[in-house]
Amino acid sequence: QVQIMESGGGLVQPGGSLNLSCVISENIFNFYHTAWYRQRPGKERDLLASVPRFGATHSVEGRFTVSKDTDKNTLNLQMTNLKPEDTAFYFCNAKDVGKDYWGQGTQVTVSS
Repeated sequence: QVQIMESGGGLVQPGGSLNLSCVISENIFNFYHTAWYRQRPGKERDLLASVPRFGATHSVEGRFTVSKDTDKNTLNLQMTNLKPEDTAFYFCNAKDVGKDYWGQGTQVTVSS
């Protein structure tokens, strides 16, 4: 079973930056679609950025950049110019037909 662990969250001031990482237990990038999601307080989980098996990465939020490191089995999310509304739990996901794996998430709080 694929295991996922996110890290890099924390408290940051508005306008600051954070780099989130997601370590995946296997080299799955050729077999699974991977993505970053976030869940704001009281809201549903939303897609932030995706890394398809084939093709280019895509970020919904222009301030965020997703990348993968196939040597380290890591999915990264670089976030800049953070705003209070970015406060949320951030989750990493790996998905294929009939398979859907999530990490436990990492909390990001943007506050002065």
